[in-house]
Amino acid sequence: MMIAKRLVLATLVLVAVITAMLLVMKDKIMLGAEAYLYGYPLVMMETTRIQSAKYIGPENQLRMVRQFPNAQFKEVVRPNVDTLYTTAFISMKEGPWAFEMPANNKRYELMPFMDAWTNVFASPGTRTSGNQGGTYLLTGPEWNGQVPKGMTLLKSPTDMVWLIGRTQTNGTADFATVHELQNRLRLSKWPQPPDSLSASTDSKRDAQPSWQVSTEPSLTPVAQMKALNTTEFFNRLMKLMVSNPPSPEDAPLLARLAQLEIKPGQAVHLSGSNALSFSLGRWIANQRVMKALNTKAQDGSWSYPPLNLGRYGTDYNTRAAVAMVGLGANLPEDAMYPNTVLDHQGQALNGKHRYRLHFAANALPPVKAFWSITAYGADEFLIDNPLQRFAIGDRDPLVFNADGSLDLWVQATPPSQKEAAANWLPVQMGAPFLLNARLYWPEDKALNGQWKMPVVERLN
Repeated sequence: MMIAKRLVLATLVLVAVITAMLLVMKDKIMLGAEAYLYGYPLVMMETTRIQSAKYIGPENQLRMVRQFPNAQFKEVVRPNVDTLYTTAFISMKEGPWAFEMPANNKRYELMPFMDAWTNVFASPGTRTSGNQGGTYLLTGPEWNGQVPKGMTLLKSPTDMVWLIGRTQTNGTADFATVHELQNRLRLSKWPQPPDSLSASTDSKRDAQPSWQVSTEPSLTPVAQMKALNTTEFFNRLMKLMVSNPPSPEDAPLLARLAQLEIKPGQAVHLSGSNALSFSLGRWIANQRVMKALNTKAQDGSWSYPPLNLGRYGTDYNTRAAVAMVGLGANLPEDAMYPNTVLDHQGQALNGKHRYRLHFAANALPPVKAFWSITAYGADEFLIDNPLQRFAIGDRDPLVFNADGSLDLWVQATPPSQKEAAANWLPVQMGAPFLLNARLYWPEDKALNGQWKMPVVERLN
């Protein structure tokens, strides 16, 4: 009898110990998931910066994209054919820097500066500065000097900065005009002689630099992130946080990590159980993000990105999700991107059907700049077609109905004679596709939800 009681007692103690261990492990798994999503954007930015320096261009120099992508372009999903890019990774350790945007009354432009955590801390351009341009002093978090007269301070909270500028481009025939506008942008070390800011010439900017693109085999930044083991991920994160400090709002999470001796500036040594817990947390976090990204409206309505893009606060989940699939997102006030994969019946879009997008009179996308709709294949790249027409929008010679309404035709075959060919967005016969609208400088009624994209009506 005594032996049986002892066995029961021992079993109860063992169960209690195992339960306590599982609870502790559960807490660590959840902490690992939260910490992984928290740090993903910073590690992703560094990975992208290194990749850019090897395959795109040197740091601290403006890099101009001079033409649109085509259907053979497979480097970045959902590329746009609305703007030409001007980009640069900029080190504040080597600054301050002067950035000059000359007056521009020809095209809408936006030049957002993003910190290492993917928050947009400044967005000079048409929306914020009008057409007069400006000269900006770009500094790091520790700079406390005097801002010269005629310059506007752009103070980054981190040493790593990414400029992802966009200039409105009205088709391939517009390249020459946009190239001229791009050539007038200047990024220069400050201070320097006043007349040197605009000293470089177009020929110098387009000349072949001594720097050469790496010929080494390349993995995309997303693939490199997946290949990182969990301990290395957190080591990189803690190292990067020294020169790219966290926000004061992050203190509660950092305090929990510090209890496991995971602190900025220190090497991370995860014990076996902690490494397992954090690896499980990382897996769970990835699954949750992918599930959230793949959850679409089932009623045929369009999906709209959240309004906190570019200024995430403590919304680590959204910030990480954007870094995984759309690194470099604009502020919603600069551009918003409704998208859909479903028709009005909730069925997947497919090129075996014909579709109509009907905008009622006075119900076109409300923008202060311009709008477009781009078709992408299931792989999220541009769809090859005989017209080489990948998008359609208000800069095209659209044909309106007599009452002022607008019908756009999305289909694989040319529209009938009664349907305007100018309003045709081609897709591939029998293949699934998605639609991505872009509203540049959207009006308030688009941002606050008073206006919505019309459903995609299936015609056959």
